Amino acid sequence: MTRYLLRRLALMIPVAFLASVILFVLLKLTPGDPVLIILGERATAQNYEAVKHDLGLDQPYPVQYARWVGHIAQGDLGKSLRNGGPVKDEIFERLPATIQLGVAALLLGLVVAVPLGILSAVFRRSAVGVGATAFTQIGVAIPGFFVGLVLIYIFAYRLRWFPPGSYTNFTDNPGEWLRRLILPALTLSLFGAATQTRFIRSGLLDTLHQDYIRTARAKGFNETSVDLKHALRNALIPSITLLGLQIGAILEGGFIVETVFAWPGVGRFAVQALGARDYPSVQAVVLLAVFIFLSVNLLVDIAYAYLDPRISFTSRAT
Repeated sequence: MTRYLLRRLALMIPVAFLASVILFVLLKLTPGDPVLIILGERATAQNYEAVKHDLGLDQPYPVQYARWVGHIAQGDLGKSLRNGGPVKDEIFERLPATIQLGVAALLLGLVVAVPLGILSAVFRRSAVGVGATAFTQIGVAIPGFFVGLVLIYIFAYRLRWFPPGSYTNFTDNPGEWLRRLILPALTLSLFGAATQTRFIRSGLLDTLHQDYIRTARAKGFNETSVDLKHALRNALIPSITLLGLQIGAILEGGFIVETVFAWPGVGRFAVQALGARDYPSVQAVVLLAVFIFLSVNLLVDIAYAYLDPRISFTSRAT
């Protein structure tokens, strides 16, 4: 296990390097000049060159990239081009709101997907199975921003059950925090719940026809024990992979959901930074997302060993 973990950690380095190169090149190809955005009406030829020099944007691209990577290696994510503050502080200030929204959406999706996936597999020809299939198709097809706008219109403006957006700290007012969390969490959880339901249903349908399931039934185990104890454990392996991707996609989904609901998280911060051509901020957020994806994928591989004893990291590493 230790050798496998060390090898996976070593493989994360070239992946992170390649992601940083692609990110740097794409941002440089993005239309717009951050210097002009910073100066605004104060832009003159002299001011333009001075600000460009202060930001290091007059250096060749390889030099800019090398300096950026060097600062990241020292834990320095750079300074925001909009306000001059450290990007690391900006992200850490907004990270709790993103984590709260992401965890709530993830749990809400699992609460819906696990029982619905099981019921739709066991009673696949019933109304539950048909309804689950329709739910998965709708949840995957409808874009998140549209779901968010519909929820705001129905539950905020028509019924007035929840606020249309914004954020309240949990420590200041737990009830208001929950009221403002429900709509964005529902929006962010819909796609994950739909895809998880589909994976759990298909995994169970495949597992329930295996030989060891027929053997368990022949030994006299009741159907509930067969479905939950024997079949579900193996059927959850593909779902664990999908769950890892969903955890890593919290920031990606937050770009849209946090913007729609004015949720002050890292995703909304990245959208605002991209509009202002705040390259250090955008680069830091994307690298954070890459790090989350790589870390979660490693944890998913470790979880495989506990779900399926046939998987051996020792033999894989040797």
